[in-house]
Amino acid sequence: MSIFSQPTIFLLILLAIALIAKNSSLIIAVAVLVIVKTVGLGDKVFPIFQSKGISWGVTIITIAVLVPIANGEIGFKQLGEAVKSSYAWIAMGAGIFVAIIASKGIILLQNDPHITTALVFGTILAVAVFQGIAVGPLIGAGIAYMAMKVVEFFT
Repeated sequence: MSIFSQPTIFLLILLAIALIAKNSSLIIAVAVLVIVKTVGLGDKVFPIFQSKGISWGVTIITIAVLVPIANGEIGFKQLGEAVKSSYAWIAMGAGIFVAIIASKGIILLQNDPHITTALVFGTILAVAVFQGIAVGPLIGAGIAYMAMKVVEFFT
């Protein structure tokens, strides 16, 4: 196994893009993968990351979202005040809609490697070039899933 294999070169190019874009999330992600690959643990660790990584990421995001409840910044009083706001109802509806879309995205990511490649590449571009956040594959896959179902319906 050469250190300059195609996957490693691809990762190093992504690392350079991440450094130029000053995107710390992408820098850390690529650096971890390069290190794991370089020390020879890729065959053991990559399948775990691939099968469990999205779940871990969702769990970490959920923890971050729940911190204001845990530290007392958000309580029943704030919830009561929020339901009086039309914007809060819009936000709640958007949260429900996005969660449903993301659940369909997981199905697509698990079942269609071709689409997964395009979504991952699109997410990398968005993170590196447009300062996006890498939650895109789930939402992107969900949107793609819904669009594919619309196309199937009309064909």
